[in-house]
Parts: sequence; C-alpha cells; structure tokens
Amino acid sequence: MLNSPNRIPVRTEPEHTRETVLRAKSTSPSRNKRFRRPGLALAATALLLCAGAFQFRDTIFPEQTSSAITAPVIRGDVEEAVLASGTFKPNKLVAVGAQVSGRITALNVKLGDKVQKDTLIAEIDSTTQSNDLKTAQASLANVRAQRQESEADLENAQLTLTRQQTIFRSQAGSKADLDTAEASVKKITAQIAALDAQIIAAEVAVETARANLSYTRITAPMDGTVLAIVNQQGQTVNAAQSAPTIVILGELDTMIVRTEISEADVVRVKVGQPVYFTILGDPATRYDAVLQSIEPAPESITSDSSVTSSSTTSSSTSSSSTSSSSSSAIYYNGVFAVPNQDNHFRTYMSAEVHIVLGAAKNALTIPSSALGAKGADGSYGVQVVAADGKPVASKVIIGLNNNVTAEILSGLSEGDRVVIGEASATTTKSSMGGGPPPMGF
Repeated sequence: MLNSPNRIPVRTEPEHTRETVLRAKSTSPSRNKRFRRPGLALAATALLLCAGAFQFRDTIFPEQTSSAITAPVIRGDVEEAVLASGTFKPNKLVAVGAQVSGRITALNVKLGDKVQKDTLIAEIDSTTQSNDLKTAQASLANVRAQRQESEADLENAQLTLTRQQTIFRSQAGSKADLDTAEASVKKITAQIAALDAQIIAAEVAVETARANLSYTRITAPMDGTVLAIVNQQGQTVNAAQSAPTIVILGELDTMIVRTEISEADVVRVKVGQPVYFTILGDPATRYDAVLQSIEPAPESITSDSSVTSSSTTSSSTSSSSTSSSSSSAIYYNGVFAVPNQDNHFRTYMSAEVHIVLGAAKNALTIPSSALGAKGADGSYGVQVVAADGKPVASKVIIGLNNNVTAEILSGLSEGDRVVIGEASATTTKSSMGGGPPPMGF
C-alpha cells in the first residue's frame, strides 16, 4: 500500500529551512517601507513648490478678462422733447369786488355755483349811496330853477333894452339909460351860461351817485363758476383804498396750462410745436395740445427793483435782489389751452408737460452711449463690431438724440452692432489659503 503507483510522493523540507523562509517573509514589508519614504517626501515637496509658484504668479500677474458691451442697430421711434412742469388755470379768472364801502347785507351764491353774466351775487347796505343820489338830484333841481329865474330876468332885460333903444332914437331918453339896459342883458346872459355849467356838474354828480348806488348790487361780469368766497354776508368792506374782493369767478370750460420752461430749453422751443401732458391723478392717460405762446419775460420781472420802485432807498437792496435772482433758476411761461367741458381738469392742478422738438418713426436707432465725440463736420465716432469680432472705428450722421436713443441718418445698417461700453475687468486668483489640499498616501 505504501508502494501504490497512484500515490504522489510528498517532499518534506527540513524544519530549519521553513523557519528561515517564514522569517524572511515577515521582515520584507518593513524593509520596503523604509526604501519608499524618501520618494514620497520628494513628491510632496515638489507639489508644494508648484502650488506656491502658481499662487505667486497669480498675485504678481493676475489674469484679467475684459469684453466689450455691444448693442444692435435696430428700427424704432425716437422723440426729442423738453420736459417741463405746468399748472392749470381757468381761461378767465376774475376777482369780483366791491367799489363802495359798506356792510354786505346779502350773499346770493355759494361755492361751486355756476352763474350767468349780470347775475346778482351780493348786496351792500345802500343807505349812504341812496342819500347821496337824492342830494345830487336836489342840487341839480336847484341849479335848473336858478336858470329858469335867470331866463325870466333875461327876457325882462331884453324888453327894457328894446324900450330904451326906441326912446333913445326919438331923443326922448338919455344915453346912460340905454347903456344900463344893454349891460343888464349881457349880465343875465352870462349868469345863464354859468348856470348851464353848474347844471352839467350837477348832472354828473347825479350820475356818480346813481352809479355808486348801483355798485351796492354786485353782479357777475361774465359766465363762470364761483371758485372762492372771500367775504361773507354781514362783513363790512372798505373800498376807500382798494376794491375788496367778494367772490372769485373762473371760466372752466377751457383751461390754460402755464408751463415753466427753463432758460436752457426755451431757446429750442417755438410756438406751434406739439405738446402732450399727463396729470398726477391719471398718469397713464396722455393729452395732446399745441403750444400757443411763450411769454417774453419771466414772472420775476414784477419784483425787479427798477420796476417796483425808483426811490433811493431801493438802491441799497438792488444789489442783493440782483444777486439772489442770478442764483435762482429762470423760467419762461409757455401757454396752451385745453378743452374742459367735463371739468376733468381743476384749477391749479399740476401737469407733466412734454414739448416735442422732433419725432421720427421707424428710424434706424442706436443707444446714445455708443456715440463718441462730435467732429468738425458734424459726424460722430462709433465703434462697429466687424465680422472677426473686433471693433472698427466708423463715423455716423445722426438726427434726433434724446440722450437715450439716437437716430442714425447714415453710416450704419440695420443689424450692425456698435460698442456701447466696456465690461469691468475682473481678476481671478487661485485660492491658496491653508495650503494644498491634503493628499492621502
């Protein structure tokens, strides 16, 4: 059985040989680690040096990226306009006042009433004026009576003169009696002429008194709406120095917009230019009109020292007023009218007014920021992006320019791209804070 041919013989090694092999296997890994450590240290040092070099390069020579901002040449609408603020005022505004002094005994209107012309608005106590009229009428009657008396005296004097002439011709009377008769006729004739003048003066006094009496009845001078009641019933008004205002009437069917145009813009504004405006209460609705007039002087002219006073005391304040007026803005009033049958616009409303200097429809346009300096020939420089993507200098002729959009008359085609600015440069740096990322070995 030990010598069976199917049994594979097993080789046996000596015991000391196996122990030697096992000891060699157990000690070989540690020896390999000692041999690999210097290589790893060198690799880590090289990586640190490379990272430091990249960080130093990015610090000294940062990478900058910059690109041009462009815009296409497109078709659109361009409008150049002057922006101004306006104020609504009635087409006619009248302060209805009293021309006589006295107490207001009746006030026949209230705020907001619409009145017709000659409508009785208020009444003032007319006792004084009525008595003045009676006195004037009595004086006129007295003078007329005196004239009638003088006419009778004249008739008698003429008869006396005729008798004296007959007697003198028959040589029955004296020349002195004839002269006395003639002088009496002339005297009475002069007295009648003086009385005629007194009658005229008395008639004037009667008319004045009658007018003063009529002034106690205050009537509307026009059709309008009562916008304000200044003096109420029972108040006493004094018209000795100025006419006190009772009510203020305004014609509101048509409103006038007084637009303040700055001195920098008024040189470009002309009568007949179209305007449009909006109001604060309805900013989405646009109202169109036409500029009707431009006042030749600003409203501040009324406070000019050379107009308001010519006394020597004003000379001391003229310098200060001049300096203050020079430092303040100057505005000229542009005026246009708008219909207001529905009373949509109210007195002293504010309006944002646009005075159109020019407009172009479906024109070639570019942003105004793309324009360079204006040349001597009137052209402007622009930077056009070529096919290779590089900007190329070119010249254009523009029309309207509202500082946002400019109309191109020549020099560009639709679809071209123009440079409108440069993107701000950005610096990219490698973030090396904390050293390189840990490496797993």
